[in-house]
Amino acid sequence: MNPVISAQNLDLTFTTNDGPVHALSDITLDIDKGEFVSLIGPSGCGKTTLLRVIADLEQPTGGSISVNGMTPEQARIHRAYGYVFQQAALFPWRTIADNIALPLEVMGIAAAERATRVRDNMALVDLMGFENKFPWQLSGGMQQRASIARALSVQPDMLLMDEPFGALDEIVRDHLNSQLLKLWAKTQKTVVFVTHSIPEAVYLSTRIVVMSPRPGRIHSIIDCNLGADRPLDIRETPEFLAIAHQVREGLREGHSYEG
Repeated sequence: MNPVISAQNLDLTFTTNDGPVHALSDITLDIDKGEFVSLIGPSGCGKTTLLRVIADLEQPTGGSISVNGMTPEQARIHRAYGYVFQQAALFPWRTIADNIALPLEVMGIAAAERATRVRDNMALVDLMGFENKFPWQLSGGMQQRASIARALSVQPDMLLMDEPFGALDEIVRDHLNSQLLKLWAKTQKTVVFVTHSIPEAVYLSTRIVVMSPRPGRIHSIIDCNLGADRPLDIRETPEFLAIAHQVREGLREGHSYEG
């Protein structure tokens, strides 16, 4: 099987007024179709930078990367991925349905097809009935679900998610984690997910990439063999706790775990 994302000896150095900043160093990583891979590490370790390189929002200064067998730029042009940001980034003057439809309008998709895709993706994220609401009328968690629906509306092969639930309280985050797993099972999308949370990474992932501080390197890659059926209380099982311990030890060994 050819990986849908393949990075080989990837480096990225930013040029700043204070001198060069070495953000990523020698990143080699393959992600297969249908995987759910989480990137975890301390602030500044390059998790989001790596995600942005995959999305063609940053350009590497060394090594190579392919996305769906193309360059990241070609993959972006072909809309191979949907990107979900830390904040929902919905336009307050547009209804939820109109926010979800926005990328389809930009693409020139016909109105009937836009309406079908909006309806189908609102159903996927359990937002039916909120089509005509405005973002300010929805909770933070519902706004992020709308953001996910918008990312899915372009029918991408993969989802790139940058700490989408990081600003939400624990109860809401748990609920959305559970919903995201169900969504992943339904759509079979490849997901690359940035998080600071060990329990979140273990609960969601098929593999966890543990990164060390700047320059961001891959310290270890940990398999999450917990099966497809993951109720929230799986987090209290010995198997779950053993994987979480592996992740925590990896972060400590990378001198990046605090608290």
